[in-house]
Amino acid sequence: MDGTIYKGSTLFEFTRPFLASLQEMGVGYTFLTNNPSKSVKDYLKKLASLGIEAGPDQLYTSTQATIEFLQEQHPTAKRIFALGTKSMLEEFEKHGYQICDDDPKDEPEVVVVGFDMELTYARLCRAAWWVQQDKPYVATNPDRVCPTDEPNVLVDCASICACITSATGRQPDAVMGKPDPGMLRGILARHGLQPSELAMVGDRLYTDVAMAHKAGAFGVLVLTGEATMEDVKKSSEKPDLIVPSIKELAEELRKARK
Repeated sequence: MDGTIYKGSTLFEFTRPFLASLQEMGVGYTFLTNNPSKSVKDYLKKLASLGIEAGPDQLYTSTQATIEFLQEQHPTAKRIFALGTKSMLEEFEKHGYQICDDDPKDEPEVVVVGFDMELTYARLCRAAWWVQQDKPYVATNPDRVCPTDEPNVLVDCASICACITSATGRQPDAVMGKPDPGMLRGILARHGLQPSELAMVGDRLYTDVAMAHKAGAFGVLVLTGEATMEDVKKSSEKPDLIVPSIKELAEELRKARK
């Protein structure tokens, strides 16, 4: 979403017309984000505040991908020690997980590290302790920083994991989120689609386009976020289509249907 339909808290002026065009053409869409800091409910509220009405089936986050991974790989695990925002933790609790306290006696079955914008030193240290005790260790996304339109560097999940790795010598056992193709698996299953029927639209080569190719989907790069044409020239990840913005993508879709 960030860099594609909005930047930080600013919606691109062409986003709502683009979504209206998709509806007119009968093309379904799902908002996909690596950012696990908000629950589905809170993301839908954010979209509504920007003037975009969407339902739960039109949103998929790295938190949801992480929950599905845990359900498949650690089906009996229900107690987790997690670094994440209150909103993210609410999403886990909604799916039956118990969030462990910062207490050596409150032993988790899995450690989950996310984009924790409410991170405390004590919980960071406790997470490192449980990682050091060889608990299964999962990261929600591989982003080092989160895009922002503010004069700040938003330290993201991978940077928090780097701190834990430096302290313990251990990398996460699994990293969810783009470019892991599992991020598209939930969407494909939800709508009964094949990868060839899906276009992944995003502003990053190494996450959005890389994931599209890994999953067998069509990769569309927009130039409203991180990647530039110079980046494309230097990268081994070549998009199937490059457009200045989703405005031009709508025009290309109309041409393709004539």
